[in-house]
Amino acid sequence: MARKSSLSGFTELLPAERVIENHILEVLAKTFELHGFANIETRAVEPVEQLLRKGEIDKEIYVISRIHEEASEAAAKSRQLALHFDLTVPFARYVVENAGYLAFPFRRYQIQKVWRGERPQDGRSREFTQADIDVVGDGTLPFVYDVELAVVMAEALSKLPIGDFKLRINNRKLTEGFYTGLGLTDTAAVLREIDKLEKIGADAVRENLIEHAGASAEQADKALALAQIRSEDTSFVDEVRALGVSGDQLEEGLSELSAVIAAVNEQAPGRGVADLSIARGLDYYTGTVYETVLVGHEDLGSICSGGRYDALATKGKKNYPGVGLSIGVTRLVSRLLGQELVSASRPVPSVVYITLATDEDWPAAQKIAQQLRSRGIACEVAASAEKFGKQIRYADRRSIPYVWFTHSDGTHEVKDLRSGEQSPADALTWCPAEEDLRPFISLAENS
Repeated sequence: MARKSSLSGFTELLPAERVIENHILEVLAKTFELHGFANIETRAVEPVEQLLRKGEIDKEIYVISRIHEEASEAAAKSRQLALHFDLTVPFARYVVENAGYLAFPFRRYQIQKVWRGERPQDGRSREFTQADIDVVGDGTLPFVYDVELAVVMAEALSKLPIGDFKLRINNRKLTEGFYTGLGLTDTAAVLREIDKLEKIGADAVRENLIEHAGASAEQADKALALAQIRSEDTSFVDEVRALGVSGDQLEEGLSELSAVIAAVNEQAPGRGVADLSIARGLDYYTGTVYETVLVGHEDLGSICSGGRYDALATKGKKNYPGVGLSIGVTRLVSRLLGQELVSASRPVPSVVYITLATDEDWPAAQKIAQQLRSRGIACEVAASAEKFGKQIRYADRRSIPYVWFTHSDGTHEVKDLRSGEQSPADALTWCPAEEDLRPFISLAENS
């Protein structure tokens, strides 16, 4: 069970918990690299004006300042810095500033801490880790990357010890084309109301569409009918067309969403769902949008989201479109730990604990440790020659599976603390069981 932090919203993990988080990060990084995504890291701070360029979110920003600030207040504001609240805004700046050094389409993954000054609650922290992947183009970006990103993320999440999940996918061209075909001109207002469907229910959304989005009763009913379509295959196309709305933008969206759903479910059957209620990023998403939920833990919200944006960054006449997805690693880990859905086989990397018969044996024990480490076997050496029982108990408390003994005649034995079996060993040839080389993660039986 994850502990409560002494500072609300800022999580600190125990060693076994950190093993679980590290496992997730390593799996994600390895999967992203297998698909050719290069790793980058951006600075933790950005100018406040840069962070605010996508909207009024100043309440979420942690502004930083030096204790001894001698500049005038006006000058200080012009240079004011803040911790980044996501990885997209700094990545957009990174692309613009380094465009001359990048080969486009540029494939990047980034795993870093971010900070938001919002009220901490289940699944939401003030300091948390995100893992992002994006493909960015120079001027144009083929639609095939919308398909590829969904497939990569489905593969990455399938390798994690998180149980079943659903990658819920929609397309803004489809929804906006449908609303326009209905005669609704303020499509952003419609999207804002549809986005509340899971929170307030269909009846309340219908009233809001009529009151706030200028919809007639018939238009509101059809907008809701669209939002309630779900499909794990491309049958949603016929369901949409049966609603009697047509248009070029709608057809383009249907075609794109069909391609994504078909590809995801070919690579990861049952993982992708066409969900026509998903809105996401009202300000800048322009095509495919994604949200991911853990089956049985939908109350946690989306653990992975993103989409297509036709203007990730701009500089003069230059435009850099992109498509990306972001995993809320801390949100995911907090649920896994909080409900004890996973466990680590041990909290430490050490496989072997090398005991001492006398204090004078310490240099020789270090040589044994060096021989084991040279073959990738993590180990540690006792600090003093306490009674063997006490040394063994210490190794057991640290969950180290093997204890090494050196006898007076120069021979060695190793004991498996779990089975009690003890056998002769040679530091140049002995190997533990493959599964003992590193801590491993497993799902709880009831998860």
